[in-house]
Amino acid sequence: MGQPKPRSSSRFLTRVVLRNYKSIASCDVRLGELTYLIGLNSSGKSNFIDALHFVRDALVGSLDNALNERGGLSEVRRRSSGHPTHFGVRLEFRLRTGEQGHYAFNIRALKDRGYEVQTEECCLYGIGKGPFFRLEGGKLKDTSEDTFPAVTSDRLALVSASGLPVFRPVFDALTAMGFYNLNPKLIRELQKPQDGRLLKSAGENIASVLGHLERNAPEAIEVIEEYLHTVVPMVHGVKRTAIGPMETVAFRQDMAGSKYPWEFLGMNMSDGTLRAFGVLTALFQGNRDYTPSLIGIEEPETALHPAASSALREALQRASEHTQVIITSHSPDLLDDASITSEALLAVVANGGETKIAPIDEASRNAIRNHLFSAGELLRLDQLAPDPKLLAETGSYQVDLFGDQQ
Repeated sequence: MGQPKPRSSSRFLTRVVLRNYKSIASCDVRLGELTYLIGLNSSGKSNFIDALHFVRDALVGSLDNALNERGGLSEVRRRSSGHPTHFGVRLEFRLRTGEQGHYAFNIRALKDRGYEVQTEECCLYGIGKGPFFRLEGGKLKDTSEDTFPAVTSDRLALVSASGLPVFRPVFDALTAMGFYNLNPKLIRELQKPQDGRLLKSAGENIASVLGHLERNAPEAIEVIEEYLHTVVPMVHGVKRTAIGPMETVAFRQDMAGSKYPWEFLGMNMSDGTLRAFGVLTALFQGNRDYTPSLIGIEEPETALHPAASSALREALQRASEHTQVIITSHSPDLLDDASITSEALLAVVANGGETKIAPIDEASRNAIRNHLFSAGELLRLDQLAPDPKLLAETGSYQVDLFGDQQ
């Protein structure tokens, strides 16, 4: 087998299939380098992002912790009026080396209120074409490898399989996904020094991330400062500052009557400034030692003035050239740009408590392609809806999580 060519695109996840995850009964979508999930509040946009986040949490920590952090299995699997439902995830990917494959599993509830990994599968190139393994009920059914580590039904086997060189790149890429719903209160507070390679979900280690970038990627700091100054013109720079055993972020800001900018600690900055700084840090945190495989951000426009939308759009696009980006949004201002293509949009709606996700309908796609309306204008007109034909196709068959489907 020839050596794969490194990918030129930042796209890591190419396809996501979900079954019975929270409000999502069935979902089968393709992702690009930059994807906008568009929908009203409570439509289920966050549940799609959380399904990917769940995979990362279950691999970084444990399946049990990932479930408990979300309220337990009963809160994760979709509630049904019929028999108890199982939930599952299939992620098709392309690694930075150019290798393609998929990773999938489903979780089954047991009568004693426990659970088990009913089926788990990881495959590169296709079953029988490259490295793969498949487990059922915590037992190894088939693998390409001569030896395989011990597994149990209450844990994802990829954690153990990451000790094998052929599966380690898959594990590393899935655990290098970052998901963000940034909290200005946590960014504002003094923080204990932590691992700064990957920003945590709410921004609670942002000072350590900034320090890591100062040492390893000063050019990333310059990009963050450039966009932050565009969004908040009075701010000219940021840096990590130690205060005893703790640390925080300091901002250089113009002050009336002063020839030079003054320095203010994060505790003195507005929510909008801190959230903008958090979003930009999430987007541009990659460096020569560690680059996230995917960044998911919940409503990055929150607390920003509408006039900052163009700068935020440019930052999202620039970041997606190096790292795949997924965002949720219901902001017409953010989408009000002719450069946003119909292929970058996934529409999300909730019908009877069930979330539906698909590319936008054909009429809206044509309106954007022919430059009749921008995505933002269509959103203001309430014309960004999932394509009913695609939803019908997905609903007409039981979405399969396993096997070769690429």
